[in-house]
Amino acid sequence: MFDIGFSELLVIAVVALIVLGPERLPKAARFAGLWVRRARAQWYSVKDELERELASEELKRNLKDAQDALRDTEQRIRDSARETERQFEDVRQAVRDDAKALREDVESAITPPALARPPVASPDPAPAIEEEGRPASTTTDAHDEATTDDAHASDVGTTADLFPPKEPR
Repeated sequence: MFDIGFSELLVIAVVALIVLGPERLPKAARFAGLWVRRARAQWYSVKDELERELASEELKRNLKDAQDALRDTEQRIRDSARETERQFEDVRQAVRDDAKALREDVESAITPPALARPPVASPDPAPAIEEEGRPASTTTDAHDEATTDDAHASDVGTTADLFPPKEPR
């Protein structure tokens, strides 16, 4: 900082010895050393405080950058979650549409038994045979016909007509 060499210090010491004298010179040297120590301590204190302040500012800046990065990451995760949910709903809807189309295809492929057999209106007096293989009664009342038609209507177009139940293993 100050460019003081040995020769300059020697000149200052000689001038101080002449001005102060040999009795007061040691006292003045101690006093000058005290002031130099205080100035040096003050300088180091200011330097340390400045370094701490700079480190604090750097930490604050790093913390702010980390918070910004965290917010950005959190927002990207939210956007990704929304996009994934939207894609999942699209896939779910596509599966529902495919299942509905498949169900309609299967239902259209199944010919209901009530529509497949011709109407039983024969003029010959031979006894009519029901589906189970028993002779039909010649006298039918409206209640029996409705019950039989309801039973056949509930079985019409079911998958049990096409696929028998599996045997237990």
